[in-house]
Amino acid sequence: MKALLIACCTLALIACGTSKTISKKGAGDTRTKKVTMANPSAYLLTESSNDKSYAFTPDNPVKVGGVKQNEGPLNERRYLNALLGPLGEEITYNRVGSCCNFKTPNAMIGDMGLLDKYEVTWEGLEEPIYIYINMYDFGDLFIPVGMTAILKP
Repeated sequence: MKALLIACCTLALIACGTSKTISKKGAGDTRTKKVTMANPSAYLLTESSNDKSYAFTPDNPVKVGGVKQNEGPLNERRYLNALLGPLGEEITYNRVGSCCNFKTPNAMIGDMGLLDKYEVTWEGLEEPIYIYINMYDFGDLFIPVGMTAILKP
């Protein structure tokens, strides 16, 4: 009986240890480059994307992360605050809403997250553009095609 109790306790400890190993720290984090701040409210973005779909489609959103650190919306603003129009024009942005559910290991409930969709414009732009942002997962941050960004901290 004592041996059975020890075996059950050992099995329970192994099962708990296994579940901790499966849920890795940093799941959903594909970032390979350190993020630097241009100022307290904006990231310093130094590389332009070569992918015309980056930021402009739900299938290729900007991954700012931070939801589990209670910084998701702040990170979204830090990203948008760094962007400028193609000739350095100041942009304005407005959150249109959430859309486009997707699976993420960083969901707050279950395994699903939603993208935030922002309408972006600047003086001289004929029609607004839309940028999709994922505040659940981290990824490298780029300047979308056709835009520029703050160059100095």
